[in-house]
Amino acid sequence: MEWIAAFVIAILAGWGIWIYNRLVKKRNRVATAWSDIDVQLTRRHDLVPNLVDTVAAYADHERETLDKVTRLRSEAVASESPAKLGRIENELEQLLGRLFMLKESYPDLKASENFARLQKDLVDVENQLLYARRYYNGAVRDLNTRIDQFPDLLIARVFRFTPAEFYSAEAGHRRAPSVQA
Repeated sequence: MEWIAAFVIAILAGWGIWIYNRLVKKRNRVATAWSDIDVQLTRRHDLVPNLVDTVAAYADHERETLDKVTRLRSEAVASESPAKLGRIENELEQLLGRLFMLKESYPDLKASENFARLQKDLVDVENQLLYARRYYNGAVRDLNTRIDQFPDLLIARVFRFTPAEFYSAEAGHRRAPSVQA
């Protein structure tokens, strides 16, 4: 009889260890995915001052937009919450888009090699950021699902695993852009 109890305890302990390790793996995947987003955001944030300086040299009366881009960059660098950072980054993306539209109004800016290079670099960063966001949100989904599903939730509650925040676009940002001929 004692060996049956010992066997059951060993199986339950093994089961608990297996679930705990699976939760740790998911939590670490979220942390790694967030690190990937952070790398891309840092690359973007490093390009923004150069873009602002380049545009300012050609379009000084766009100072309000340039100042707002600079302010949002500072807020984004200081933000630690994925949800808040997502809102800030969405606004920053829209303003950067407006800066790139300025090239149509300023032929000298359009001809600037530096501006063209910055635009290409930012497009590359945006593409990498898109992939990093998808991966991060998938990792968050997997972790949160494990934390909420039985029997994993038993171990998750004992060891205080908490759900991670998704990094998402705001509703207004999801609308398709209008294209004018």
